[in-house]
Amino acid sequence: MGSPTDIRKGSVIMYNGAPHVVMNLMHRTPGRRLGFVQTTMRNLETGSSAVAKFFSNNNVDFCDTTMKNLEFSYIDGSDYHFIDPESFDDIVLSKDTVGDDAKWLIEGTCYSILYVNGEPVSVQLPLNMTVLVKEAAEGLKGDSATNATKAVTLENGVVVQVPLFIKQGEKIKIRTEDETYIGRA
Repeated sequence: MGSPTDIRKGSVIMYNGAPHVVMNLMHRTPGRRLGFVQTTMRNLETGSSAVAKFFSNNNVDFCDTTMKNLEFSYIDGSDYHFIDPESFDDIVLSKDTVGDDAKWLIEGTCYSILYVNGEPVSVQLPLNMTVLVKEAAEGLKGDSATNATKAVTLENGVVVQVPLFIKQGEKIKIRTEDETYIGRA
């Protein structure tokens, strides 16, 4: 148990019987009333978001969390297999746990896995990833005077907009949160 003033962005707390990760928070002290911490949280079991207020006289139940770097190995039906590089244990995450982040899982790449109370609950993607361009149309000569872009397909099947000079077989850096081109790798 802890105080609401101990809540930080990224903290995992129990709220309504389920673990929630704090995505955003604000400390408020209105006039003569009790101060409170207003949080925006994401339920780690269902993925839904919630806004909650924790007053200064409330107790907050913090979850025991750890992060492990695991290497993505393969997909088996609806299960995603990761290997612990230290103990070589096979950790299996369900399709529901991985969610939409599955499109950024590339074999042989290490990812941070969030464990809450000893159970893996989510995959933390790196901010930027280096990915191979699988398919790219040729850019037209003379179209480089403006910031013209074209759609390319990456090795993981994601389609992104890149400058015209990017060719098939090149490696590029992509920002995973909004799927935007950063530069060549």
